[in-house]
Amino acid sequence: MTEYGSRASLGNVTEGVLDFGGKCYPDGRASDPRSLGWMQGSPPPADKQISFEGGRFLDFPEIRWSLSHMRELVPAVPVRRGANAPLSLGAPSAADAAAVETLMFSDINGRVRRFDEALFDTYTDGIVVLHRGRLVFERYFGALEPHLPHACFSVTKSYAGTLAAVLVHEGVLEDNKLIPHYLPELRDTAWTDATLRQVMDMQTGLDYSEDEIDEQSSSSIYMRACRTRPRPVGYDGPPTSCDYLRAVRKEGPHGEVFDYKSVNTQVMAWVMSRVTGCSFAQLLRERLWVPLGCEEEGYLVVDPAGMPSASGGLYASLRDLARFGELIRREGEWDGKQLIPATVVDDIRGGGDRAKFREKSLPGYSYRSMWWVSHNELGAIEAQGIHGQRLYIAPKAEMVIARFASHPLASSVFSDPITIPLMLEVGRLLRD
Repeated sequence: MTEYGSRASLGNVTEGVLDFGGKCYPDGRASDPRSLGWMQGSPPPADKQISFEGGRFLDFPEIRWSLSHMRELVPAVPVRRGANAPLSLGAPSAADAAAVETLMFSDINGRVRRFDEALFDTYTDGIVVLHRGRLVFERYFGALEPHLPHACFSVTKSYAGTLAAVLVHEGVLEDNKLIPHYLPELRDTAWTDATLRQVMDMQTGLDYSEDEIDEQSSSSIYMRACRTRPRPVGYDGPPTSCDYLRAVRKEGPHGEVFDYKSVNTQVMAWVMSRVTGCSFAQLLRERLWVPLGCEEEGYLVVDPAGMPSASGGLYASLRDLARFGELIRREGEWDGKQLIPATVVDDIRGGGDRAKFREKSLPGYSYRSMWWVSHNELGAIEAQGIHGQRLYIAPKAEMVIARFASHPLASSVFSDPITIPLMLEVGRLLRD
């Protein structure tokens, strides 16, 4: 098996460089955006400026600055916090922090690693560990600070899926209804005969390729429509995300296998907004941000029609992400109030049909309401996003890990062999 993310020793590659399948990048220390001087100065030197146009904001190492500063680069709508003081998560004790920081674990390839060094090898921007709702570890790196919202990417999907599941529980939505029942605009599209539940569980047969690398892939075209990726000069593609969704066609039967397609989340969020009369940003604020007593304002990238990107456009502070995870760990209860019905959380934790889940990179998992369900010894469920974003909730360890990162590669194939064992071992430490 390939040793993912190992320190390279090939040719003229020296210490401070990581090798990912033959591609070498400065490691977490050498790529620190503060020491590299990105966007510093008044104005910053031309070679240190980062812009959305041309896609430089996703280049490496520029991405290590931009994921904490996207509101300065693209149009966004706020997810405002409430007026009351946030509920404190406490502060880590020196003993707790040391126990986590010095934890030793073996990655997928059997290499023994130390927790704090693994954070640099996975380009961590910030990490919070909660045990029974109390902070036991918190660290920030590079451009990220406690008050700054960071890119959640597809962790956004789990926020959206949770809200949809709540609306189904309340009877506002019916998950056995076909999508055109709510959105007549999507009649004669890929979703003509897809149920809301099939959309929520990513069991649709769409002619759509989820490829972050290929500029001509379906997902790249979709992201340009959402304005989460820059549009080239002379762009003549879909003007909005809804325009793109109307053009998606069916490729295979619905309901037979899990097939991860980001456009499903946008359809689901469109349904929620149409039925409730509230935007995704409003639903997040009213249902989660205000009742949770979030510390900071979040925000969502919007397309030219003002539609927020529910598939990957949310930016939140690390502690507020951890608050959402703690809410799910506590089966929807927060400060004496039931914000999410416990039956909704139980349904998510139970997972989806494992026989339909064929993701070789995550053996033993399933997928339910936009959550990845591990079925492991800790009963963990996960929200995942490209470039290393993670919300890991382990009920049997009474633990939540919230993690932001800016890995040079979008795919988790090089970070998961470190990150998955790391989270499991922290959970064992806290459980035992």
